[in-house]
Amino acid sequence: MISCNQHPDTKQLEEEIINTDRAMSDLAVKEGFLKAILHYADNDIVKFNDGSYPVIGKKAFEELYKDKAGPKTLTWEPVKAEVAKSGELGYTWGNWKFEQEDTTYYGNYFTIWKLQKKGTWKVALDGGNTTPPPK
Repeated sequence: MISCNQHPDTKQLEEEIINTDRAMSDLAVKEGFLKAILHYADNDIVKFNDGSYPVIGKKAFEELYKDKAGPKTLTWEPVKAEVAKSGELGYTWGNWKFEQEDTTYYGNYFTIWKLQKKGTWKVALDGGNTTPPPK
C-alpha cells in the first residue's frame, strides 16, 4: 500500500514567517516592543534574555516589561527562515538594533514560530545576544 503524504509548501511558509517577523518589528517601532510581542506571542511563549532566567508565558512577560517604557527603539531584520516539513513550526534568525537616547546596542536573535489553527504564526520561543557594532 502506498500512501501519499502531502507536505506543505515550506518555501511559502518561510515567506509568511519572514513577513510576520518584519511586521512584528514594524509594530515594535510604532507601538513599542511590549505591545508587539504580546500581539504576536503564543500564550506559552518562552523568552530568553542575556543574564537572566527565561520568562515563561505572556502574562509573565507583560509583568516584567510593563514599566520599561521610555525613549528607545528596538528594530530587527530577519536574515533566514526555515520551516519543518510538517509546516507547523519554523524559525527565523537575524540582527537587531536597540537605540536609547545615548547608546545603541546590536545583536542577533532567534525566534521559533508556531502555526496556529487560524493559519497565523505566533512566537513560541525567542532569544538573542549582543554583538559588537556591525562593520
